[in-house]
Amino acid sequence: MRDLLQRLQRWAEHRLPALTRYRRPESLPIELHRRRIYIVPTGFGLGFSMLLLVMLVGALNYANNAGLLLTCLLGAASAASMLVAFRSLDGLRLGHIRAGHAVAGQPLELTFTFDSRRPRNAIRVDLGDSTVAFALDGHASTLVKLALPTERRGWQPLPRLRVWSTWPLGLFRAWSWLHPEQPVLVWPRGEAAGPPPQARADDARHLRLHRGDELAALRDYRAGDPQRHIAWKASARHENLLVKDFEQPQSHPQWQLDWRQLGGLDHEARIARLARWLNEAQAQRRHYSLWLPGHEIPGGSGPLHYARCMNALAQLP
Repeated sequence: MRDLLQRLQRWAEHRLPALTRYRRPESLPIELHRRRIYIVPTGFGLGFSMLLLVMLVGALNYANNAGLLLTCLLGAASAASMLVAFRSLDGLRLGHIRAGHAVAGQPLELTFTFDSRRPRNAIRVDLGDSTVAFALDGHASTLVKLALPTERRGWQPLPRLRVWSTWPLGLFRAWSWLHPEQPVLVWPRGEAAGPPPQARADDARHLRLHRGDELAALRDYRAGDPQRHIAWKASARHENLLVKDFEQPQSHPQWQLDWRQLGGLDHEARIARLARWLNEAQAQRRHYSLWLPGHEIPGGSGPLHYARCMNALAQLP
């Protein structure tokens, strides 16, 4: 039975390429056209067709011209709705995809940018179990946000998206598939608990300077120093300009997050521990550096530095 199904699939791919051509990933932008849009009657549309058939038989049997005219008008309206449903997708364009940040096991927010040269209504996008409806005014692009389930860290390919519409009467369902060739990066999940990271010695040689609010000392003027920091009275008693220095030693030493310090753990356990340390450093607003095999990130802090470290950790083989 399996061999028969495989032969039928190969025959369909050879004889009906339009049904299988877009299962492979495509580069952006992706524009829908008539050769990749499918349309079938909905359940409501089939019931409405049976009702029209009954009305037609009754009008012909009783020679009721008004009933026959009404049946023809309703049939013409249903046929026109099929064309409108097709045109609601024809020419629709997916321009960009922007991915957010998420750790493995959490949903990753994706932002899709759709645009069109004419207005469109009641278009829906399916990604797994998530469905979002949107409309286009024909002038500006529309941002559609969907959640992608994640299971493991690293690069994850995007699944196929189904774009469909039953506009305007719900009699016909037009749909198409989008398979963008753009993987997304999923951050590793940190371990639940463990030992704290090692920090540098808390002395004057290793403490990082930061910009304080109180005067720390006077120093010689350097190019680029703001004029409001020049100590004019003190400079009048010296040959060189003196500048008020507000840099002070920071109270917290820098964290050194080093892959080589975790020799007793396996590969994924090391990644989970480093991810937990990065989360703690970000929560405590620490200054930290990260050493990975083949990649060393110098000390820093803030959301951008945290994202850079997590990206490097997620891309480890």
